[in-house]
Amino acid sequence: MGDQGITAYCLKCKAKQVMQNPEAVYSVSGRPGTKGTCPTCGSTIYRAGNTPAHASLPKPEVTKAAPKRRKRRKGSRKLVIVESPAKARTVGRFLGKGYSVKASIGHVRDLLRSRMSVDVDNDFEPTYRVPKEKREVVKELRKEVKEASEVFLATDPDREGEAIAWHLVEAANIPEETTKRVVFHEITKGAIEEAFAHPREMNMELINAQQARRILDRLVGYSISPLLWKNVRGRLSAGRVQSVALRLIVEREREIQVFVPVEYWSIEAELARQSERKKKKRKSFVAKLARINGQDVDLKNQKDAQQIVDDLQGATYVVESVKKRERRRRPSAPFTTSTMQQQASRRLGFTARRTMANAQGLYEGSEIGDEGPVGLITYMRTDSVNVAEVAQQEARGFIETTYGPEFVPPEPPKYKTRAKSAQEAHEAIRPTSVLRTPEIVKPYLPRDQHRLYKLIWSRFVASQMAPAILDTTSVGIKAGSLKQPEILQDEDRAEEAIQGMPYLFRLSGSVVKFPGFLKVYDDTDRKKGDKAGKEQKVPPLNVGELLDLLELLPEQHFTQPPPRYSDATLIRTLEEYGIGRPSTYAPIVSTILNRGYVEREDRRLHPTELAFIVNDLVVKHFPDIVDTGFTAQMEQNLDLIAGGQANWVKVLRDFYGPFHESYLQAEKTMENVDLAPEETGELCEKCGKPMIVKWGRYGKFIACSGFPDCRNTKSYMVRIGVKCPECEEGELVERRTRRGRVCYSCNTYPECEFAVWNRPLSSPCPECGGLLTQAGKSKAKCIKCESTFELEEVEKPEEPEKVPAKEQA
Repeated sequence: MGDQGITAYCLKCKAKQVMQNPEAVYSVSGRPGTKGTCPTCGSTIYRAGNTPAHASLPKPEVTKAAPKRRKRRKGSRKLVIVESPAKARTVGRFLGKGYSVKASIGHVRDLLRSRMSVDVDNDFEPTYRVPKEKREVVKELRKEVKEASEVFLATDPDREGEAIAWHLVEAANIPEETTKRVVFHEITKGAIEEAFAHPREMNMELINAQQARRILDRLVGYSISPLLWKNVRGRLSAGRVQSVALRLIVEREREIQVFVPVEYWSIEAELARQSERKKKKRKSFVAKLARINGQDVDLKNQKDAQQIVDDLQGATYVVESVKKRERRRRPSAPFTTSTMQQQASRRLGFTARRTMANAQGLYEGSEIGDEGPVGLITYMRTDSVNVAEVAQQEARGFIETTYGPEFVPPEPPKYKTRAKSAQEAHEAIRPTSVLRTPEIVKPYLPRDQHRLYKLIWSRFVASQMAPAILDTTSVGIKAGSLKQPEILQDEDRAEEAIQGMPYLFRLSGSVVKFPGFLKVYDDTDRKKGDKAGKEQKVPPLNVGELLDLLELLPEQHFTQPPPRYSDATLIRTLEEYGIGRPSTYAPIVSTILNRGYVEREDRRLHPTELAFIVNDLVVKHFPDIVDTGFTAQMEQNLDLIAGGQANWVKVLRDFYGPFHESYLQAEKTMENVDLAPEETGELCEKCGKPMIVKWGRYGKFIACSGFPDCRNTKSYMVRIGVKCPECEEGELVERRTRRGRVCYSCNTYPECEFAVWNRPLSSPCPECGGLLTQAGKSKAKCIKCESTFELEEVEKPEEPEKVPAKEQA
């Protein structure tokens, strides 16, 4: 028989197999096929189709015609596909009857996780598949597509949203003639009606740009990561952008490690007006020594400072100059993704991930009283500071009505973005209507969403207001020996005498003449209670006026190392270099945290020992990949693809050639790093072998060193040294919820279910002896009597003891 090479798909092996003992057969409906067995598992396998062997077989008589598939008539209902159920509910409310709105729940196709899934020899052809968890979603969408007269793809208005729409067409078999693409930057009735009135075709240039980014990341990650598994340990990863972010953090830490503090001194003088000597409450002010004999102050040690202090003790202090001017302070632009994440970190203490999760909820919509579901902010992934004219006009009307016509600038302000390679495809982040004030929406929003909405609303309204006007005063005060103070009464000789004094003190301050945008939002980053940077009120001083010295205030200082990155400063640095895009900032930070490269302490990113090892290996063997200039150039190339100015295959080919050569060399020469396991000091109660700390998908856990023979594991918890107030036997430990939020609970859980969100303090409540928890940065609150105390009065929070707890997970 000439059919020995027939292949068929084996359902049990889930692979194509060469059929054994093939036999030509006909089905009951008279259709030819070949039946045989799988050489691997012995299962029966079947392949439809005619073969030469069928010519010698009699064709069976079909007594009953095979039932024909009934063609479904297209209905009049229109199908709309969005990404999330929340967005589907809000959009569906505005579209009303005649539309069926379904959610894809994100991407419906992706590259295979088990392999590279990119054919580098065939123009980087990607292999996509529908993930197992999305098969039911796609099956349901296919059913809906068959019954729809038109299909509107209303995914997000960016490259990733365009790519999701394209994958939906491919996965759900949406006919080209019925497919329409709609985009809107805010989920409001007007924006949706406008979008559906003007649908467009899909933009393949945006799709190719997103596809190129995905393939680039796959080429880098799936090449370098296995080298790290082989030479360091499993579950590590490297990435085109994540490795650059990690390098910035590691290099900053090394700057801190080698930093040598340098001592220097400053001298301030507390002064008062001689004309106020008779007053009971004499007002004083502080001026800082700025120059000595025309040179900048450079006091390197206490001896130098003391010499100056001794000389100034008996000096005469006289006002040399008083300069007053009016300064206009303009408001900041409305938020972009980057600036929103930075300000949410500084003002609200949010991580980038937490900020974007809450912004997503505000964008997709919430039930607002009688209005029903409505989107509260515009699209939150943007690098643009542009604002729609209709939104500006609404804001100007609101400002005039609420604060007065003087707070409205003559012309609507325009802003320019400072980010490198900003696409500016969307609007800035703003409320969909300024009439929905934070007070109005507060009852309908979760606390975090309301706090973020208030920040976005305030920043936008302030950006459309008039500048603040400040009266600034700068005073120069000379000090030195003046044997004849009466000389100051002689105008001709006074100026020469004052100029001859060697010491110059400076004093400056400002008062708000007109608040302008400060009425709504102060865009300075000064923290509450931070005295540094606060301007004192300058008294009404006159040139030639004599002052009394109340006290000299010499102070020792040391130069400070550069600060460690926080979420906000890392994102700002990436943006300054032109690395990453609005949609990637939060995932970058999350990735380096989840991989164990970085730990967040006091909102600062501290690299671990593993971070130094991985960074050094990647920098040594792949210097271009972690070079900021090279990575920024790749971002620009992706922008060119999106604009139709570059071919995505050529960009990938130009990148892959040199990269692959580096990979082949690294495969031969990358050194093996023996990373000793972190021991816990415990023995496994099942086999007696030492327990060690390991890293898993969700962070640290404790496992038996005898794995895989012994699979005993325990949870890794952080002790804080506080007894459980409920059971009085257990100890409170730091845990993380599934969403990553920190809480504090009893280590005997589930026997004791006590838990609190705020960090417990070791000192008991002074009034009732109950458990105190830290409430904010400077307060402590008792969970029993609810009394509040200053944190300094009871206890300063100590660093947690990072040792594993002994309870079974």
